Amino acid sequence: MKDIVRGWRHIPQRYSLIGSKCSQCGTVFFPKRVICPECRRKGELEDLKLKGEGKIHTYSVIHTPTDEFKTIAPYVVAIIELEEGAKLTSQIVDCNPEDIEIGNEVEMVFRKIKEEGDDGVISYGYKFRLKNC
Repeated sequence: MKDIVRGWRHIPQRYSLIGSKCSQCGTVFFPKRVICPECRRKGELEDLKLKGEGKIHTYSVIHTPTDEFKTIAPYVVAIIELEEGAKLTSQIVDCNPEDIEIGNEVEMVFRKIKEEGDDGVISYGYKFRLKNC
C-alpha cells in the first residue's frame, strides 16, 4: 500500500515530465528540484514542462531481469538527453533492441509500468520510443 501512496504523490512527474529550470544559470533538471546544485541558494527554480523529446545518450539491453520484469525481457533501459538539456533514465519500447543506437531520436509515450498487489492496481507512466520506428 505504501508504494501506491508514493505513486499518487508523483503523478505530475510521471504523466507530464515536469522538471525545474534555474532562472540564474538556465540549467534544467528532472525530476523537479528545490535548490539548484550549480547556483545553490542564489538560484531561483521554476517549474518547466518538458517536451518529452530527445536523444539516447547511452543504453543497456537487459537480458536477465528481476522476476518482476521477466515477461518483457530482453528490454532496453536508456539515459535520454532531453532537448532542454536534462537527462533521465527510461525504458525504450515499441522496437527491437537491435534497432537502438546511441544518438537515436526518441519521444515520450505513456505506458503501463507495473501491476501491484492483490487488487491489481496498475501504475502508468512515461517511457520512450524511437521517433522513426
